[in-house]
Amino acid sequence: MRRVRCAAAALASALLLTGCAQSVDPIERLGKKAAEGVRPHAVPDRSYRHWGLPRPLARTPLHPARRLTRQPGAHPPPVVDRVPTPDRVVFLTYDDGAEQDPRFVAMVRELRLPVSVFLTDSVAGPGYGHFARLRALGAGIGNHTVDHRAPAGLPYAGQRAEICGQQDRLHARLGVRPRLFRPPYGSYDATTLRAAADCGISAVVLWRAALTPAGLAYTHGPRRLRPGDIVLVGPDESAGPSLWKRTARVLRRVQEQGLTVGRLEDYL
Repeated sequence: MRRVRCAAAALASALLLTGCAQSVDPIERLGKKAAEGVRPHAVPDRSYRHWGLPRPLARTPLHPARRLTRQPGAHPPPVVDRVPTPDRVVFLTYDDGAEQDPRFVAMVRELRLPVSVFLTDSVAGPGYGHFARLRALGAGIGNHTVDHRAPAGLPYAGQRAEICGQQDRLHARLGVRPRLFRPPYGSYDATTLRAAADCGISAVVLWRAALTPAGLAYTHGPRRLRPGDIVLVGPDESAGPSLWKRTARVLRRVQEQGLTVGRLEDYL
């Protein structure tokens, strides 16, 4: 009888050990494979589908084209609505700072989406924390004046106060003095360029394409996106789609035309 009990105990121990061997944690198995030099299959990033895109955004070139702008303070700074570049990139820009959509921040983070935001203090001022989060994700911060007044026709002192004043506010709130300036409504004159240069601006940025409820509208040239185009995904004045949905709409058009998105500050 004693021999039978010992044999049964030995059999139970063997079965227990076998069961443990068959139920090794899958994470542990992956660790063992890595230790043995076997690389586990990479999990593909499907986040682009979450944002309504048919495929991932192509990565931008590692060495963008030579910068177009002059040194800050040069007279006059160039006025650009597109960047001459052979790279198949366009540039997404956003104005004012009224729309502070947290899902847009998530979109920028998950897609690693390069964007540039031109901020007006009287509009964005209460929510600079939102733009600090975007800046931490690599977004460019541009100047869009203190009070969003159309610059053309204003005296030099008034234009300088609008531009330099916003430089000071952005430095105080976000720690940046932008090189790029977008005049409200695209309005500027020779005085604007002089004031912008005196405030340390190296380029005045307009746009060649802008998103409207009817689709992309173009200020001049071909009615399609071209490499180097600066695109304005402007504030939505109506109760229309949210900012991230409008951005996804533009991104789909970008991909349809065989382009991707670049970081404007790398090219200007």
